[in-house]
Amino acid sequence: GRPLFSPPCPPGPAFVPPATPPAAAAATTTTTDITAAIDPCHYHASDLINPNHVQPRRSQGKYVEAEIAKNRLEELKLHEENRRKEAMRSRQLAERLGVEEAHMLEYQQFNMDWDRKMGEYEQHANELVEAMRDRHKNELKEFQETLLQKQQRPKFSRELLNLRRIQEHLAKQKDYTEAHKIKLKCDALEAWELEKWKNQKQQEMFQREAKFKHQKQGELLALQKRIQTGREEQKKQRELDLERLLQRYRNVKNELEAQQNLERIRMEKMTQGGV
Repeated sequence: GRPLFSPPCPPGPAFVPPATPPAAAAATTTTTDITAAIDPCHYHASDLINPNHVQPRRSQGKYVEAEIAKNRLEELKLHEENRRKEAMRSRQLAERLGVEEAHMLEYQQFNMDWDRKMGEYEQHANELVEAMRDRHKNELKEFQETLLQKQQRPKFSRELLNLRRIQEHLAKQKDYTEAHKIKLKCDALEAWELEKWKNQKQQEMFQREAKFKHQKQGELLALQKRIQTGREEQKKQRELDLERLLQRYRNVKNELEAQQNLERIRMEKMTQGGV
């Protein structure tokens, strides 16, 4: 199509029409008149979209010029309407893309912040767990040393003590043969009782150590449970924050769409009204 505003036409020699009787001039449409109606160089740029320039030609009986000017005016009006619509569509598209880009940047920053926060939480949780395990290990070692230090001497049976007294009495009586027999019997009984005592003490130590370990394991499990609770709370908070972020984006998007729809409706009304 023809551009909205044509470049200025080069100056030329002034055209001097031949003398024509007034009556003939009123009824004759010359080639120059038609050219002036067709070529926008014969008008100022503001006249091309001004419907008032058709009225003088119609009043002067220059109907061919008036028809051509009217058609040209309609063409220019349609071109201007299309230009405005295209400009509006481009601007609205840029606005929507701007909202999308801002949302994506905010979403990326959101994930970066939360990933960092949750990573720091996991690191701190691991440090707490490792610190507790090290402390429990040291406490268990101290507990075992304490158990060994608190061990009492074994208590032998009355039978063994009586045999030892008989052994000593026989030795004093210089009955060494019988004293030796009693000694062998005492030694065997003492070894058996000592082994029995050691086994009992070892079993007691194992039980007390197992109880100690169970207590410390309970502390560790309680810590891990607190860590898991905090982890789930963080995850829930992240989901809530994400939902707020998405809802804020949806609100902005819906508001922009509503504004753009109103703008398009106003544009259509202006077009239909001939504005």
